[in-house]
Amino acid sequence: MSSLMDFFDSESIAIYPSAEDWSQAIDLSMRNLLQRKYITADYIQSIKDTTTEIGPYYLLAPGIAMPHARPECGALKTALSFTLLREGVSFEAESPPVRLLIGLAAKDSDSHIEAIQALSEMLCEDEVIDELLNANNPEELINIIQRY
Repeated sequence: MSSLMDFFDSESIAIYPSAEDWSQAIDLSMRNLLQRKYITADYIQSIKDTTTEIGPYYLLAPGIAMPHARPECGALKTALSFTLLREGVSFEAESPPVRLLIGLAAKDSDSHIEAIQALSEMLCEDEVIDELLNANNPEELINIIQRY
C-alpha cells in the first residue's frame, strides 16, 4: 500500500508568504514539478489558459485548490506538489482566498487515482486542514502528509 508521501518529493513541499495573484500562485505550486521535469512549461500555461477561460475549475474546498491540466498538456510523470501561502490569494470573487495549493501532474488518466483518494481522505477532516494551514515549516507539512 503506497502512502500519500510517495507522490511528493520533499522539495515539492513549500511555504511562501503570499503570491501577487492567482497566476503567480500557480507558478509557485508548479515550480518544483517543472524544475524536476515532471511537467513542461506548456502544462502550466494550459492551467492558466483554462482558468482564464472557464474559471478555477480546481477549487477543492474553501481555501484549497488543486491546479492541474490534462496529461497531454505536458505532464511527463505523475507527482504532487504542496504549496502553503501564509496569505491567501483570490482565484474568484465568490470564493474565499486560496492558501493551500496541491499541484497535480498526472501522466495518464489513472496513475494518480490513488493519490487523489488519499488526499481526499486527508482533506475531509477539518482538523487536518487547520493543521496544514497552520504549519510553521515544510517538515510539519510532511509529518501530516505521512499519516495518509
